[in-house]
Amino acid sequence: MNEKHDVDEMVENIEEDVPDKAEEGVEDVIIQEEVAEVIPVEKKKKKHVEAIYLVEEAKKIVQEADEQTQECKLLLLGDLKEYENAKHALKVGGMDACLSLLERLGYIDEKNEEDRDEDGVVFEPKDEVEPLVLKNVSSGRFTGLLYALIGGSLTFGGLLFLAIKKLGIDLNLNTLPTQEQIENILTWFSTAVGLESNLYTGSAILVIATLLVMVLIYMIRVSLKGSKNLHFAQKQLNDAQIYTEAKGHCKAEMDRVDAHMKETITTLKMYEVLLNEQKGKLERILHMEGQKENIDDYHEKSYLEMQETKELINAVKDFITTPMSDEGRLSEDSVTYLAHANAQIDKVLKRLY
Repeated sequence: MNEKHDVDEMVENIEEDVPDKAEEGVEDVIIQEEVAEVIPVEKKKKKHVEAIYLVEEAKKIVQEADEQTQECKLLLLGDLKEYENAKHALKVGGMDACLSLLERLGYIDEKNEEDRDEDGVVFEPKDEVEPLVLKNVSSGRFTGLLYALIGGSLTFGGLLFLAIKKLGIDLNLNTLPTQEQIENILTWFSTAVGLESNLYTGSAILVIATLLVMVLIYMIRVSLKGSKNLHFAQKQLNDAQIYTEAKGHCKAEMDRVDAHMKETITTLKMYEVLLNEQKGKLERILHMEGQKENIDDYHEKSYLEMQETKELINAVKDFITTPMSDEGRLSEDSVTYLAHANAQIDKVLKRLY
């Protein structure tokens, strides 16, 4: 019984160890794959393989830059929609009513009010970075094979022509050479290299010489193409890095606009609250004091309320009628007017609290 218990315990221990070993093996494979992916250039010395790796790196860099820029553009579109909603809510939620009440109270003449167009296009990014189109590199094997076939054909024909000249054979181009002439031509190649006269040896020499030329042409073509590919791929990688840097500046500008838009939306909502409150005060003044022929006939506090309402309207109108975009960048005038609008809010809040 004790022996059976010991055996069972050993089996359980072995079963516990097996998954760990398997997991270690899987982890080793994953690590090897990651290393091979990260440093393929060190593992593979061929220039064409290195060029392919550099092109893929360039594509990855460009794709990430484009994706980040696109995310920023989508974020700005969301900001724009929220901005338009906040601006509409401000107009219907207090500003239009306050202007109408100020006119009825005789504080302003709305017909003489300066007609200022509101900023229709909040931000239109100016894409100063031309799209970067990356090209794949070819191995040069197809053209190498083509050149090798052409070179081989010329070599084969040239050697045959040399043999014919050396043998003094007068071939008639209008007729096919005789069997004897073909054998003499092929046999000459064996004697030309100092071997015994033999048809098969000569034929082999002709074929081997032709193949050697073809292989040499193919290798030269592939090698030159590999060097050219590596230079081209390195240039594309450099272009991709410059492109990414330029896109980074564009993204930074859009992030700045995004922050400006969010602050703008908060400001407009605050103005909606304040002007809605001022609307109630103006309605009270109109109800309690009526319409006076002379603005000085209103109570001093009533006059201050009308003045404050007009200052609020002027500040927010100055802002929303100023374009946010200046040649694809955030307008400094918009930043200035937003700061002025917020200062007007602080002034009102300080008086209230």
